Amino acid sequence: MTKENKSLKVKTSSRRKFFKAAAATGAAAAATVAMPNVAFGAPQTLKMQAAWGGGIFLEMAKQYADRVNAMSGGELKVEVLPVGAVLKTAEIADGVSKGVVDAGHLVTAYWYGKNPAASLFGTGPSYGFSSQELMGWIEAGGGRALYEETLKTIGLDVVGFFAMPMPAQPFGWFKKNVTKVSDVKGMKYRTVGLATDVLMKMGMVVKNLPGAEIQPSMKTGVIDAAEFNNPTSDKDFGMQDVSKHYHLGSFHQSQEMFELMFNKKKYNSLSPAHQAIIKHAAEATNTANYFMALVRYSNDLSKLMNEHKVNVYQTSDEIMSAQLKAWDAVMKDFRKDPLFDKIVKSQQAYAKKVMKYLFMNQPNYRLAYEQTFGDPVKVKI
Repeated sequence: MTKENKSLKVKTSSRRKFFKAAAATGAAAAATVAMPNVAFGAPQTLKMQAAWGGGIFLEMAKQYADRVNAMSGGELKVEVLPVGAVLKTAEIADGVSKGVVDAGHLVTAYWYGKNPAASLFGTGPSYGFSSQELMGWIEAGGGRALYEETLKTIGLDVVGFFAMPMPAQPFGWFKKNVTKVSDVKGMKYRTVGLATDVLMKMGMVVKNLPGAEIQPSMKTGVIDAAEFNNPTSDKDFGMQDVSKHYHLGSFHQSQEMFELMFNKKKYNSLSPAHQAIIKHAAEATNTANYFMALVRYSNDLSKLMNEHKVNVYQTSDEIMSAQLKAWDAVMKDFRKDPLFDKIVKSQQAYAKKVMKYLFMNQPNYRLAYEQTFGDPVKVKI
C-alpha cells in the first residue's frame, strides 16, 4: 500500500467514525422529542473538497454551492472546503472516489498522472477551439462518453460535470521579455498536465508545483518562469513582486475548465431531482463563473500594469508556432495508446466542422475594437 493510499484509508476511517457518532447523537435527541406523526427530511449536505485555498477559484466553487442550495430550497447543500481541509490537491480525485469526501472542485490535469488522457479534457491541444468549444464537444459532440470511459479505465468511481470555460492561460511570468524560442530554452518553468510534455519538447525544464508554491519558488530561484491561470490569481499570488514581465496568450493551455467530481455511490443515492440539480447547477455556474472572470481578470490586469508597473506582452508568434509543433510531436507519442487516440480523433472531427463554421461566420471583432479604441496592445486601461 502506498503512503498516499494509507493516508486516504486513515481519512476514510476517521470520516466514518465521525458520522457514526453524529448519527447516534441525532437519534438519541430525536427519541426525546414528542412529534406529530409527520416526517421531516433533514437537509443533506455534501462535502466538496476544492483544490484552492482561497482567491477567485474558491469563490467560483462557492458560486456552484450557492446555486445547488438555492435550487434545492435548502434540501440539498454543498459545503465547499479549502484545499488541505481534508485532502491535498493530489489526493482529491482518489479521495472523492473512495468517499473520503463527497465531491471535489478541481481540473482534470490534477489526475493526469493516472492517465495522460485526463489532460485532453482540459489541457490538451486546441485544434483551433477555445474552452467553450471544448465543453461543447464534451456535452454535445461525444466527449462525455469518452470522459466516462477514461474514468472507468483508471478506476475512479466518480460522476463528473464541467463548468467555467476558462480564457486561454497566459504564457506567464519571466525575468525578461522573451520573444524567441532560444530565449526560453533551458528555463526552469512551472506548468501542469500535457503542457509539461509540450514545453519540455521545446527545451524548457518543467516542474509541477501547486499554485501556492509558484511565487516563493520563483523568488528563491527554484524556477525561472511560471504560469498559473489568469491575472487575478497571479496578482493574488504576488507574481508581480518577483517579475515585471507578463506574457499573455499561449497554446500550452489554451482551454481548460473546472471539473465538478462526485462520489458515484453518493450521487446515485440522491433523488432524481437532486441529481438534476447537481447537473444543472453546473450549467448555471458555467455562466456565473465566466462573467465574473471577465470583469475581475480585466480589472486586475489593469492594476498589474498601472499600480505594479508590470510590462504586459502578447506572446510572440514564433513561440506560439513552436508550441503547436511541439503539440504535434507530443500527440504522436501519446496516440499510440488506443483510448488516447480515440479521444483525439473525436475532438478533431468536432473541431474540423464546428470551427470551420465559426471561423467562416465570425466577423473580425478585433477590427471593431481597433476602430473604437486602437491597437489593443497599445491601449491603456
